[in-house]
Amino acid sequence: MNQVKISVLMPAYNVENFIGEAIQSVLDQSLKDFELIIINDGSTDATEKVIRSFSDERIVLKNQNNAGIAAALNTGLYMAKAEYIVRFDADDICYTHRLVKQYQFMIENPHYVIAVFAADYIDQSGEYVFTHYPSATTDHEIRKSIHRTCPFIHSGVIFKKQFVLKHGGYNEHAHSFEDHLLWQALIKEGKAMNFSEPLIQVRLNPESITVDEQWRPKEFHRIKNKVITENRISKEEGVALLQIIQDQNNSRLKESAYYSLLAKKFLWNNHQPEKARANLTKVIAKNKFHWKSYCFYLLSYLPASILQKGYKYLKPQPVYLIGQRNRHEK
Repeated sequence: MNQVKISVLMPAYNVENFIGEAIQSVLDQSLKDFELIIINDGSTDATEKVIRSFSDERIVLKNQNNAGIAAALNTGLYMAKAEYIVRFDADDICYTHRLVKQYQFMIENPHYVIAVFAADYIDQSGEYVFTHYPSATTDHEIRKSIHRTCPFIHSGVIFKKQFVLKHGGYNEHAHSFEDHLLWQALIKEGKAMNFSEPLIQVRLNPESITVDEQWRPKEFHRIKNKVITENRISKEEGVALLQIIQDQNNSRLKESAYYSLLAKKFLWNNHQPEKARANLTKVIAKNKFHWKSYCFYLLSYLPASILQKGYKYLKPQPVYLIGQRNRHEK
């Protein structure tokens, strides 16, 4: 364990239904020289019991009181033995060759400090929804767009630990976009790369998905845009962000955001209008006055070619394709 090549960092909070499959997908990797650090962030369900059901010595479990995903990640960073950190969420799934491909790239390209691959997205039951291919792939493209949109899928990154620690790790005030703020600092230390090959499955489910950007109030957007532009955040701004997140942390809104996101992906990214309408119907049932859902419902009857043209024209900036996870927040 002293010679591990990769430290896989997995925060976990109330994921008893999914973490077993996530852990097994890491243990089944073709690269074997790794440690899997699991930070149990104050789970109140059977998450710890599921983790302890595995006897593999590569699993390192750390229990802590609920403090949020950024704090959990920072705990894991300081525990990690390896130079290279792979991030992974406790309800996602790694493909077998994920670790070896990411590790080989970093070893063969020492000027890079972070590398990310594409991802297949699945719903809470494991059904395929769409594949996310990064719009910015090269170092130049990433640097050009990073102030407008988060360029990386957080659950799919590999990065050099020393440079993340140099910048203080994850900012614990930047609730729901702590990764975006960190990447802005990290790319000052070296190059970045996005690959178009999917190496993970990212699970969308109403318990772990952050409320989609369209559901956030104006004050959230104002603070977030200011923070990303200035690349810094105050404690007071962090408190305001957390209050907004806590105010929206209810099953009705989270389920609405979940079904709305599925509908958009089945409309824009994987054209299946019947599935899009089925999910929009669920949104409308919970939010009868959500006018955008009615608009999307009507749009679902348009031909795919017209929808794609309209999507490219209307696609807002900044674009956050998926939300970051905020299930850890108190």
